[in-house]
Amino acid sequence: MRARARTERDVSVLFFAPLEDWNKTMSEQVTYLTREGLKKLEEELEHLRTTRRAEVAERLHQAMEGGELIENAEYEEAKNEQAFVEGRILTVETILSEAVIIEEEGPTNTVRVGATVKVQEDGSRPEEYTIVGAAEANPAKGLISNESPLGKALLGRKVGDEVKVNAPAGVLSFKVIKIE
Repeated sequence: MRARARTERDVSVLFFAPLEDWNKTMSEQVTYLTREGLKKLEEELEHLRTTRRAEVAERLHQAMEGGELIENAEYEEAKNEQAFVEGRILTVETILSEAVIIEEEGPTNTVRVGATVKVQEDGSRPEEYTIVGAAEANPAKGLISNESPLGKALLGRKVGDEVKVNAPAGVLSFKVIKIE
């Protein structure tokens, strides 16, 4: 049987949390982080609070010295960047305050958050993914969200189990080959 090529939309649906999950308030959902993910977010927060805030403040100061603020595109751009930086700071602070660290517990016989699982789609080469929280999901690096359709379908499964996931192009079937 020949494998069907995945579309960009299939990838988005399979590996990222559904839009309705992103619309939940942060207090309604737990964010799972690896120790590495926690460290990266802490570093990002420190960079945003120190370096980026100072850079944006300097841009705002220079734009204000440029005269009229009403039709000053540089000033508007700096204000928008400031809003983005402050919004990202709040987001990262919220993620960190609600984070649950994924403890590496060694080998397991069932898929759980933090596990690396090798799966094979009908007629395709095996693929390996690590189940992480939504904040760390990066399918290109093999990190899929526990809230994504594929992540949810894999949780609690064992080697040999088959999982089916709905995608825009139809139902995709994966077999669990290995769990680490």
